[in-house]
Amino acid sequence: MTGRKRLTPQESRQSALQAARALLIESGPQSVTLKAVAGRIGRTHANLLHHFGSASGLQKELARHLSETVCETIKHAVEASRAGLGSPREVVDLAFDAFDKEGAGALASWMILTGNEDALSPIVETIHQLVDEIAPDEAANHDGAMRLHEETLALVLMAMGDALIGSALARSLGLPETAARDRAERMLEGSIDLVNQQG
Repeated sequence: MTGRKRLTPQESRQSALQAARALLIESGPQSVTLKAVAGRIGRTHANLLHHFGSASGLQKELARHLSETVCETIKHAVEASRAGLGSPREVVDLAFDAFDKEGAGALASWMILTGNEDALSPIVETIHQLVDEIAPDEAANHDGAMRLHEETLALVLMAMGDALIGSALARSLGLPETAARDRAERMLEGSIDLVNQQG
């Protein structure tokens, strides 16, 4: 009988984060517990305690993992859009899907409700870094950086709000379910037009 494959600490953490992400998407943030993740990957509760310290530590790392994955995807979409290979709508859809289908909105609201607000720091920091990377010239200029940061704030708040109550609110207002995404797309198109006029 062969024993379980011995994973490096990095592989073990990565495996746990992938399992936590799957649980988040399948069953919601309340299902992301050390016990559930350990059971999913065939490890012990103590093993995960060693890597993450606590359930809130696991959630904080999951938030970092999600935000890095999502921001990398959004960054590629923005770069493609600027090269004429993509569109503002693709950027909007990626951001909105990250908070909705990928579970970032539910995870963020769960962490706030359970008093683990500092776990949102990785999401905020990663998005800030993404904004500065995709527009280094604007980020270096005070006015450009402020406009970029305001648009990023608006996009993230719209995406998170849409993930939490967007469908129900749009229906109650007699709007299509895509109304928030459509509005975010127009915002980005306006921003691109402004940059092109100034360039």
